[in-house]
Amino acid sequence: MAALVELRGVVKHFPVARSLGEIVRGKRPAVRALDGVSFDVGSGDAVAIVGESGCGKTTLGRLMLKLAEPTGGSIAFDGVALGGLSGDGLRDFRRQAQLVFQNPFDALNPRFTIYRAVAEPLVNARIDKAEHKDRIEKAFRRVHLADFDRYFDKYPHQLSGGQLQRVVLARALVLAPRFLVADEPVSMLDVSVRAGILTLMREIREAMGLTAVYISHDLALVRYLCDRTLVMYLGRIVEDGPTEAIVRRPRHPYTRALVAAVPVPDADQSRIALPIKGNIPDSSEPPSGCHFRDRCPLAFARCAEEAPALREAAGGHRVACHLELA
Repeated sequence: MAALVELRGVVKHFPVARSLGEIVRGKRPAVRALDGVSFDVGSGDAVAIVGESGCGKTTLGRLMLKLAEPTGGSIAFDGVALGGLSGDGLRDFRRQAQLVFQNPFDALNPRFTIYRAVAEPLVNARIDKAEHKDRIEKAFRRVHLADFDRYFDKYPHQLSGGQLQRVVLARALVLAPRFLVADEPVSMLDVSVRAGILTLMREIREAMGLTAVYISHDLALVRYLCDRTLVMYLGRIVEDGPTEAIVRRPRHPYTRALVAAVPVPDADQSRIALPIKGNIPDSSEPPSGCHFRDRCPLAFARCAEEAPALREAAGGHRVACHLELA
């Protein structure tokens, strides 16, 4: 499958406030959110990006949608570099790439009616106003909110969390995009409504042929939605492979710890009992060599000297580790 999204050596640093001492010493500290990330997303694929809070996955999602600019490296969409987009080219990209926010309660302007909120992307994309109602009704049907009159004149506070998330989905779909990034799409919802939203998202992606990237820490969620999973740690990809293979046979010590932390049906728990130490370190001063080495129970001298590159491993994985874990 041809790549729709291509990332090459993507780096993102966020400068932090400088103290008087840092100014005197000439230091300029920065949070290293991403540190040389490269991968492709094929057209029509469903890809998960997983990892602990602070690993850089949300920053990566924002860069793929050009909601932030990389410090280094390049990102291309359908063969066109995002860095050079402006004017009509940028507007066209915005029509094709949309975001599903983590918190539906904060994603909608409380002063807008539901109809106006969903129409906002159409206004921004300069779609003829005569088309708005038909497009909005079609989007509402896709998210199973077919009784339009019940919702159009309401305000966000009058809807439940599950209804709001369907409205947020409708707003993302109203432009009929090709690419969707969903950032923790059900984390703010009650457990009782999560399954319905996940089933809906899978149904929509398959019906529309969408290319989708799901950002999450929930391996059970991504196992249901995604064919491929990328595991991130401290701004780097440490494992990349088929979701089912990563859940059943994780090959990086960090991935094994993630699987062990959240029981997943059919995972071989006997292979992943590798306790890790401490918490994720400060990303403004990551460890030398392998970023995971200070927490890894299998670290040895080479881990401090050399950052492991992503390399091919058995089972269709790419793994960034100096050890070959079976």
